[in-house]
Amino acid sequence: MPLVTSKEILQRALEDHFAVGAFNANNMEQIQAIVEVAQEERAPVILQVSQGAIRYAGLAFAAGMVKIAASMVDVPVVLHLDHGTSFEQNVLCLREGFTSLMFDGSKLPFEENVTITRRICEIAHIAGIPVEAELGKVLQAADGVTAAEVEAAMTDPDQALEFVQRTGADSLAVAVGSIHGMTGREASLDIDRIERIRRKVNVPLVLHGSSGVKHESVLAAIEHGICKINVATYLNQAFVEAMKESLAAKPDVVDPRKHLAPAREAVKERVREKIRLFGSNGRISASGGFVSPRTVHRSVELGGAEE
Repeated sequence: MPLVTSKEILQRALEDHFAVGAFNANNMEQIQAIVEVAQEERAPVILQVSQGAIRYAGLAFAAGMVKIAASMVDVPVVLHLDHGTSFEQNVLCLREGFTSLMFDGSKLPFEENVTITRRICEIAHIAGIPVEAELGKVLQAADGVTAAEVEAAMTDPDQALEFVQRTGADSLAVAVGSIHGMTGREASLDIDRIERIRRKVNVPLVLHGSSGVKHESVLAAIEHGICKINVATYLNQAFVEAMKESLAAKPDVVDPRKHLAPAREAVKERVREKIRLFGSNGRISASGGFVSPRTVHRSVELGGAEE
């Protein structure tokens, strides 16, 4: 199936109260795992190429792998730039065929964030490509942040309204209590803040740093307007752990495929877990379109870690 943009699937998620999994595509095995599970679960999916993946594989190669994988399935697949750091990077990804862009100006002064985001939106919208923006700061666990620092960095609902109106952003990544890179599931989101932001803005909201967030909090966030949830660390953990186990069990096997195959399977099961938690499974019909709204029963499991 040809790549689709994120605009339609996120709007559908907003209307039907589910979230689309946005999984970071770091190598061939992870891309295969993500797309195969989306096909098996009949779920729309977003594959994200980060700045790190671009540095590692090169822009054309990283994008090309996602395009090939999408062409082999009949569920909607989005090729998204994750945390684009500049106007120039967004333009390069637009030229490369990305169907969803992102500018992360969260570390910039408000007015500078508005100016660059608006400029990217103007260019992307000419080509019919949506843009995700970010307001507020999702901090890094590696920096040893405190609860007070996390709260101080959260998105202000009134400022979110002004930001969306002035930029024309199609979706907004908000800081509501999650932290990038957490290896344990301990954080709770500020659901009241999500609700207040949702009442102010009419675009889908995005959750970054989901790995350390409790499942119950994720479900509550979805009910209050979170439509896209990023997952990265949780997949990387599974991939590396499975590789370690395979290497320990078969230290004399030098064919890397023998170790990469179980790592790919480990990623598949974590992607499946997230797709079902987010309620995006069973959303796509045999013809490739969305099914009618339905009641979703999500399972909440204890333990583990995520993005």
